[in-house]
Amino acid sequence: MSIIEERRTEIRAEENTYQIVVATRTDVDRAEPTPRVMITLEAGGPGGEPVAEGSLDLDVAVAATVAELVTDELLSATGAARGPRRRSADRPAQQGRPWSEESDAELESRWLAGESVAQIAAYFERTPGGIRARLPRVGCDPENPGCYLPVPPSRRTDLDGGEPS
Repeated sequence: MSIIEERRTEIRAEENTYQIVVATRTDVDRAEPTPRVMITLEAGGPGGEPVAEGSLDLDVAVAATVAELVTDELLSATGAARGPRRRSADRPAQQGRPWSEESDAELESRWLAGESVAQIAAYFERTPGGIRARLPRVGCDPENPGCYLPVPPSRRTDLDGGEPS
């Protein structure tokens, strides 16, 4: 007996239509059931004429390696591979990178000193949206320049001017 999971996808790219079927199966009748992956691809051109067809039957353990080889090695050999992805020229250098404790402290200090979001974004080489998103994480109110976020009512104590929790 075999256990099978199958996924079918149809994708239209440029003028071709690609049909991809990925099926995994485990033959549980064997002493050591080894999962397998069967990948079947068919593609038709604008008039329905076949432009690609084929299949691979792989041990699950090597499927990721084979996928990497196909995209990197085989396509580059035919000249069909995409080049390495490059950062767009207008993307800030630090966009998407993790923040350090030192950077968080500097962000807080600059915000409380009254610098604008644009000035801080330029300093940190990040987007204004990234700065606005980070401000609450360091306790600063992105809607009120130079201010901390207010203490929520549930956390106020007598010293904060609210009721004790």
